[in-house]
Amino acid sequence: PPPGTGLPRQVPPAGRRRIWHAAPHRHAVLHRAARRPAVRLGHRRGRRRSYDADQEAILKAYDAEVKRLMADGGYQATDVVRLKKGTPDTAPMRAKFLDEHTHGEDEVRFFVEGTGAFYLRGADEIYRVTCTADDLISVPENRRHWFDMGPDPHFCAIRLFTNPEGWVANFTGDDIAKRVPYFE
Repeated sequence: PPPGTGLPRQVPPAGRRRIWHAAPHRHAVLHRAARRPAVRLGHRRGRRRSYDADQEAILKAYDAEVKRLMADGGYQATDVVRLKKGTPDTAPMRAKFLDEHTHGEDEVRFFVEGTGAFYLRGADEIYRVTCTADDLISVPENRRHWFDMGPDPHFCAIRLFTNPEGWVANFTGDDIAKRVPYFE
């Protein structure tokens, strides 16, 4: 592992790159490992919510947290993205997020339920951050990354945007994500 990070090496090198695994509750470790620009990670004490709660109910349940994040980061818009286990035809959606990309703003996600993995590209490493319920991740603008929701996705996340248009990706054209083990 990179010196001083405490990250276990879990996957053999993919080409020249190594893949390090972390979870948001080990955020200080990833901050040291990923270097600048820093990825913000956190874990918030969760609330019980219904598996069938709609966007309005989810945003209401997390209203105080969302308002604080919006004020702190200057975010102008929020929405909720949810995929339930067994949702048909998710392969095209998964493929879209599996292509390495950047954004002109921070990519901020607060996971309400389920699991997904963000892959953050370093100079010679790739960091996989597995997010679960109550995890917060903020990938800095222009940071090369991709997201893998797995083959049978189950996750719900609140998304925060400075751009009212929402999710806008700038795809790099690099096929690095296809050469790294998927989140299964």
